[in-house]
Amino acid sequence: MQPLEGRVIAVTGAAGGIGRGIAQAILEAGGRVALLDLPGAKLDEAAAALGAGERVATATADVTDAASLEAAFAEIVAKTGRLDGLVNNAGVVRLGPADAMKASDIDLEMAVNVKGVLLAAQAAARRFGAEGGAIVNIASNAGKVGYPNMAGYNASKAAVINLTRSLSLEWAARNINVNAVCPGGVATDMLKSVADFIVGGDKEKSDEMMKAMVPHQLGRHIQPIEVGRVVVFLLSDTAKIIRGQSITIDGGDTPY
Repeated sequence: MQPLEGRVIAVTGAAGGIGRGIAQAILEAGGRVALLDLPGAKLDEAAAALGAGERVATATADVTDAASLEAAFAEIVAKTGRLDGLVNNAGVVRLGPADAMKASDIDLEMAVNVKGVLLAAQAAARRFGAEGGAIVNIASNAGKVGYPNMAGYNASKAAVINLTRSLSLEWAARNINVNAVCPGGVATDMLKSVADFIVGGDKEKSDEMMKAMVPHQLGRHIQPIEVGRVVVFLLSDTAKIIRGQSITIDGGDTPY
């Protein structure tokens, strides 16, 4: 099956981690993908690694800046001729105890993880055709259960869950379907940074911590492309009856 055949899907934060896995899954499903990220070698490397020629486009954007996103989405449509979906994947985390959180850190988390989701959704929705489109936001199980030393991140991802519901309600009449996924235990550099923080940067202990940070029912880390395949389903016509939901994909760790 090729559920995204002929469709163009933009992915923010696509240069690595879950973003690259989502891009791989979109290509696997027959779609074309537009990779959005900050300018730099990582974005070029991601495009080269995907190796799909005309099926991969790139554009640079700062998701906290509306003008930057408008320019990026205009470039995508100019390159590909259309836009059918968006995956809001860009995100940041700042680690530390809540009573020592810096205002600048929580400002950054809210700007990237929440404002960036809304601004990118607005820019994409303006470029969907008459048939509408689909948006999938990458939230986190941290937005449902919370974790120590991640208060700002936890709060930002809870906001994404609520924002997803709001956009779904408001944009249904425009045939724009909005959902979210809430990953946990995915093998990414971000998870490794959390493990490093917990053990104070000791490499050997960090490796052991990573091994412990696996979904217990699954018994291994989730791979980015596995997240991507769930996202592809939510982007497809098959998922039109799923609306405004934030689906946990953490190997069974989160009970709701």
